[in-house]
Amino acid sequence: MSSASLQPASGPARRTVMAAAGAAGLTAALTACGSEDDSSGTALAKTSDIPEGGGKIFADQGVVVTQPTAGTFKAFSSKCTHAGCAVTGITNGVITCPCHKSEFSVADGSVKKGPATQALAAESIKVSGDSITLA
Repeated sequence: MSSASLQPASGPARRTVMAAAGAAGLTAALTACGSEDDSSGTALAKTSDIPEGGGKIFADQGVVVTQPTAGTFKAFSSKCTHAGCAVTGITNGVITCPCHKSEFSVADGSVKKGPATQALAAESIKVSGDSITLA
């Protein structure tokens, strides 16, 4: 009898089989937990929460949502382009930074008054019905 006949047939190790089964189970669980609507994002507000000609700052998400004209919604980063401070106010169509008093337009995020020289970065939002979500 040769030594080759005494060794078990080679195949995947038990660890390999268990890891593959675990990965398959995790994939199935994550698929089942996924949303049916893949376009959903972070819910921010209802359209009625955003005043016409003004906006609202969402500090936790780092975004400002504005409504420059009725039914038109825009979003910008809440980080001032001058020194990186968070903007804190919106009055009379102007987004203001408390650190050095830079001012930005609610319509397009452009600089209305320095020392900032660059516009607030645009952010992507989706308006669906009366709901505004961060895309």
